[in-house]
Amino acid sequence: MKCRKCGKPAVINMRHHKLALCADHFIEWFVRQTERTIEKYRMFTRDSRILVAVSGGKDSLSLWDVLLELGYKADGLYIDLGIEANDYSKTSHAKIDAFMENHPGARLHVVDIKATYGESIPEVAMRVRRGRGKPCSVCGIVKRHEMNRIAIEGGYDVLATGHNLDDEVAVLFLNTLHWQTGYLARQAPVLPAENGFAKKVKPLCRFYEREVAAYALVKGIDYIYDECPFAVGAKTIFYKGILNQIEEKSPGAKHQFYLNYVDARRKGKIKFAEDDEEPPEMHPCPKCGQPTTAPGLCTFCRLWESNK
Repeated sequence: MKCRKCGKPAVINMRHHKLALCADHFIEWFVRQTERTIEKYRMFTRDSRILVAVSGGKDSLSLWDVLLELGYKADGLYIDLGIEANDYSKTSHAKIDAFMENHPGARLHVVDIKATYGESIPEVAMRVRRGRGKPCSVCGIVKRHEMNRIAIEGGYDVLATGHNLDDEVAVLFLNTLHWQTGYLARQAPVLPAENGFAKKVKPLCRFYEREVAAYALVKGIDYIYDECPFAVGAKTIFYKGILNQIEEKSPGAKHQFYLNYVDARRKGKIKFAEDDEEPPEMHPCPKCGQPTTAPGLCTFCRLWESNK
């Protein structure tokens, strides 16, 4: 297959766009589309200070690479979760270090959870969950807290994550299937800063996972290929498989499902019961100062209090 722009051999064929591109034109297209997404949803400006949450995977490193390529003031944040299985955390950190070597001048914040709070994610999950189930819920609480903390303390205008279209549409499908209106009401490419929470954006939300992977491959970005060892059997992975089958039969289905939802939400065509309710009262956690609706300490601080 040949590149639609120049006739050279294509490195990717995007069926939903009816577009095949060579390496050079694909990189050009990917960067331009990212910029358009940033502008369309008014994610940030040239003067904004951006904090990019990086995990060592293709999505977050590709996002950081594109933002630096476009000239944005983008620093990275890596949260070392202390996952020893398959040397996951160690390998993830090594991939980010390799990325930094190829991007002189890039700045990285590192939060070592065990060194900072006394226990790794698997250890605290084992304690608070008494060995039941996976540590994913604990991990989510910790990551959200730390990302917001560093963004606020560092004076960043926005926190950017590398969620791609496949990630977003799987969550949308799950929440729609179970009619989780609270989660649906908050799913968007941009969540504004409010009540002590940093502004959050997803500049890669319109790209299929394979497009992001192709970008990383063509750009020579070395990333960790393996999923988190605890992600095996996760519901979102199951739903991604179902959605891939739909996409195979109907190219562009995922794209339409997500973007039509986002557009309808933006235009006020979708209304949730939560929209008419008074939002829960927020107050600063007396220990860490982060916003919470929980009485007394926030959920994050209670994780560590129970270890005393």
